[in-house]
Amino acid sequence: MLIGFIQRLKNEVTAHSSGKNWEWRLPVLLWFLYISIRYFTNPDYNCILSPLNLGIHELGHLAFSFFGQFLHTLGGTIFQIFVPLFAVFNFYRQKDFFAISLSFGWLSTNLFDVARYVADSRKQELILVTPFGEGAVHDWNYILDKTGLLRYSDRLAFLFKMCAVIVMAISLLSGAWILWQMFGQKVKS
Repeated sequence: MLIGFIQRLKNEVTAHSSGKNWEWRLPVLLWFLYISIRYFTNPDYNCILSPLNLGIHELGHLAFSFFGQFLHTLGGTIFQIFVPLFAVFNFYRQKDFFAISLSFGWLSTNLFDVARYVADSRKQELILVTPFGEGAVHDWNYILDKTGLLRYSDRLAFLFKMCAVIVMAISLLSGAWILWQMFGQKVKS
């Protein structure tokens, strides 16, 4: 079943790649490679997408504000992860496979940001931002404290970071493969 899905997806990507211009997409993929290197080498790195990610995070708090304090607090992270996944779904409906690979890169930047936030949950050294007035709460300190998992914050941060690395690898490898397909289609024609 999985092999059939992968073969079908491969055929769709190959068909979609016909006539597409790989040269305009390559710099974007190289930029994601650059930011992945920056995230790997500097845990405090913020890419140009970080303000967008923060805005989506804060919107998540607003969207979940009607469901109690715990979900209100968790809602920022939920939205931060959900929105890029929604982009994957939306671009799959449009059969824009390169945009899907970039959406995975975007998701990875969010996961790196969440990993940093989780890692800070005990020290609480990050400067908190909120559009909702004063008294910002450190989301992950609150979440992990309420669930009794605060002592595992380093492990959970590591898990988020490993997910970010895997998702970025998926983004870069699939994006490179799609560009290779586009290049191959151009050479054949």
